Amino acid sequence: MKKKWISTFTALALAASMIAGCGSGSNDKPAGKVTVYIGFQEDHAVAAVKKFTEDTGIEAEMIRMSAGEILAKVRAEKDNPKADVWYGGPADTFVQAVSEDLLEPYKSPIADKIDAKYKDPDGFWTGVYVGAVGFASNKEFLAKKGLEAPKKWDDLLNPAFKGEVVMADPASSGTAYTALYTVLKVMGSEEKGFEFLKKLHPQVQQYTTSGAAPGRMVGMGEAGVGILFAHDIIKYQEEGFDNLVMTIPEDGTGYETGSIAIIKGSKKQELAQKFVDWALSPAGQELGKTVGSFQNITNSDAVGPEQAVKLDEINTIDYDVSEAGAQRQRLLDKWSAEVKK
Repeated sequence: MKKKWISTFTALALAASMIAGCGSGSNDKPAGKVTVYIGFQEDHAVAAVKKFTEDTGIEAEMIRMSAGEILAKVRAEKDNPKADVWYGGPADTFVQAVSEDLLEPYKSPIADKIDAKYKDPDGFWTGVYVGAVGFASNKEFLAKKGLEAPKKWDDLLNPAFKGEVVMADPASSGTAYTALYTVLKVMGSEEKGFEFLKKLHPQVQQYTTSGAAPGRMVGMGEAGVGILFAHDIIKYQEEGFDNLVMTIPEDGTGYETGSIAIIKGSKKQELAQKFVDWALSPAGQELGKTVGSFQNITNSDAVGPEQAVKLDEINTIDYDVSEAGAQRQRLLDKWSAEVKK
């Protein structure tokens, strides 16, 4: 009787084990939660982690920061990473992270759908979206001062704009560093670019932490002109700030390649890879336009937002991501010492 009971128990245990095994096979996902540092706007960030979990069944959590803040945090946590993925922010910030050995290479199979100019050849980062630098001006301010919206970089030096320009701090914001690097290229040399930045400094009311914040400040009437990415200006316009006028510098503008990468030392590499795959997919890239993000997207199979700036219709500079990333810290140090001081 005792032997029969043991045999029955063993058979039941084996059956249960087989059922559990079949269950895990049909729900083929790694266990655990992926942590993501996100460098674009909060509403998009929240929607992204929610949609990723819905699409994959994998739990995710996120912390939203500016790109420069993410770089500083990843650097500080190098010996004990607290996150697995860095999602969003200009690629030149990622290039600097690669030079500091902070990222893990991963060539997603989805990256085959992305143009080579928007991804690192060694797989350290891959572009998800592209966004050009623009100017946001307040209509009431322009009317009161009898001004036209600035159409060139030099227009920002008009005495009427003194104390009325807002932009982010390049040290914390990838947006502002993109603008800084753009100015050097538009002006023709680093020397002439810094001469312009020194002249611009007295015009600046505030250097914000976030790259998108100047758009809201201008929309609220707290400043006359903001320097930020065009897709963020469009977002504010769509949200009801119809007093914003957007112009793109005719003498040349730079652009970011908003990217994604796996943080080196992450203990959840498989989860991180699945997040990267999802972010590069049409489902991941097309999510932005449903939550008011109007960047151009990089996956050739994905359909971008109708409101996005048409890059072939504006005067974009030859933005060298590798050079911008390699020179980033030196240029930031120089800006702090010679411009902001």
